[in-house]
Amino acid sequence: MTFYKYHGAGNDFILLDNRNGSIKLSTEQVAHLCDRHLGIGADGLMLLEHADGYDFRMVYYNADGKESTMCGNGGRCMAAFAKSLGIIENTSSFIAIDGPHEAAIAQNGLITLHMNDVHDIHINDGYTILNTGSPHYVIWVKDVKNTDVYNEGKKIRNKPEYQPDGINVNFVQLIGGKLSVRTYERGVEDETLSCGTGVTAAAIAVTAKFMGEFSTDVETPGGNLEVSFIKNDPDMASNITLTGPAAFVFKGEIMV
Repeated sequence: MTFYKYHGAGNDFILLDNRNGSIKLSTEQVAHLCDRHLGIGADGLMLLEHADGYDFRMVYYNADGKESTMCGNGGRCMAAFAKSLGIIENTSSFIAIDGPHEAAIAQNGLITLHMNDVHDIHINDGYTILNTGSPHYVIWVKDVKNTDVYNEGKKIRNKPEYQPDGINVNFVQLIGGKLSVRTYERGVEDETLSCGTGVTAAAIAVTAKFMGEFSTDVETPGGNLEVSFIKNDPDMASNITLTGPAAFVFKGEIMV
């Protein structure tokens, strides 16, 4: 099987061209391919499939082998992959598990992904819960660089109230006017170098009950991203975009 490896700000993926529908992978096979010791190694695996009325369908699996919800960095990587396959030029309309998305590739290589509107922003004492295509818990910390993301994130992710599917956990600090975010991702069950839906959640959460047009740079361990959106209602964000790099790493073949 031919595979392609991409990453978006360090969030890495195995990408497969499945437009002919011939690739059928079990949960165990996906997990094996994503294993960093025994397989290719990745935070997730994605299939690019045919979809009537769209340029393609994005099917996303976490590193544990289970099909999961929307992945922002993955969506940007899929747009770059589709361009490399000659499916699109510089704009794309595709369908994912959470609905339709559009993506645009700029001359400098940065890719802007249009996210779905966010409803029901739950602001609590010290943390915010919202769904940006995937469920996220955003917590404010005083020293994000020295936060124990793995253990603290795992603890929150496994709280009974977030079961059975769990929740992604983002640790956020405002440093010099820029958000710094580290994320523990369910399904990967570890910290990832960046998380597209996570930085989107953090950017929206930081505006609290304020309304208006917002744009913010977000720093992650894997690189920088930009999030913009509009809030005309304190509990809703619309016109959400996520902008950042998507890089081809290598291509190979593997037996499955």
